[in-house]
Amino acid sequence: MTDPVIVAARRTPLALRGRGLRHLDVTALSAAVVSAVARDARHPPIADVVMGNCTGPGGNVGRLAALAAGLGPHVPGGTVDRQCGSGLAAIADAANAVRVDGIARVAGGVESASTAPLRALAGVPYARAPFAPAGFADPDMVQAADDLARHDGLTRERQDALAARSHARAGAADAEGRFRAEMVPVGGVTRDEGAGVPPRVLRRLVPLVVGGTVTAGSSTRIGDGAAAVMVAPAGAGLALRAAVITGSDPALPGLGAAPAIAAVLARTGLGARDLAAIELVEAFAAQSIAVLSRVGLPDDDPRVCADGGALALGHPWGASGAVAVVRLFSRLVRAGAADGTIGLAAASVGGGLGVAAIFEVVR
Repeated sequence: MTDPVIVAARRTPLALRGRGLRHLDVTALSAAVVSAVARDARHPPIADVVMGNCTGPGGNVGRLAALAAGLGPHVPGGTVDRQCGSGLAAIADAANAVRVDGIARVAGGVESASTAPLRALAGVPYARAPFAPAGFADPDMVQAADDLARHDGLTRERQDALAARSHARAGAADAEGRFRAEMVPVGGVTRDEGAGVPPRVLRRLVPLVVGGTVTAGSSTRIGDGAAAVMVAPAGAGLALRAAVITGSDPALPGLGAAPAIAAVLARTGLGARDLAAIELVEAFAAQSIAVLSRVGLPDDDPRVCADGGALALGHPWGASGAVAVVRLFSRLVRAGAADGTIGLAAASVGGGLGVAAIFEVVR
């Protein structure tokens, strides 16, 4: 059987927590993109809806999305939680299922940090569940990013420079309308909220860890949003050639994408030089720099997040990996890249995981 092909890809605008999309829950956000890709793909038979999500209310977000999108009660749904790699992992899971039965699936990710429920254990509220059990390191993500910056000797200036590039690229892409075709307006929001912070503001921000180098500017902002794709057995679009999920040291979770990228390149016989477009989930500038250096790429490689990344646009955890795939679809398929052009999407994940996938344009 041939590799499954992404034939449609959409996302909502990305809003910052508590702002433009604060009144929409995961069901509403998911339904908007699931119904959009079904329309774009001209409503093929759909075997399942698989959505990534981290902090929603439970109740199987994928099933809720399928019903709310109007696909009919016969279309089931499932939910994947690989934290901020969830959306990309959901797409890989859906593609594997399409390989087996040859029936299309919708896959993606969603997060509504604004409406996420308060969690408590024995009456004591907590911000998140553990990423690693007792006996393993389980640092707060900001602390983990600062530890990684210290581990790799990454200066404040280098991190700020990457964040400034992300904002500048996203601002230019928005001004030139490069997000328009992939966007599904929801809740009265039609554009991403976070991009455009100037370098002078980034330079003024104080470190989040005493004596550290990571600031609010070199950290992504938590966001709300959703993204989805239609994974078909054949067609024109982005063929998923290979996907890999790897484990790594939970003490330095920001490095997780590096072994995943190395593994997926090895599986496909490709090298970094073969990649025309790369979408790396920019949770922290330190994380992106550390991963890129291990792949042999410079901080300012023009192929990486060419229209800006999560540092500028925001990070709706469960959706971000799927947003990366939607961005690849726009940069390659919508932009008219030649048949055979290669792209990569990847994410580092709390707890020490990496997710990476290789896609190829098919016409």
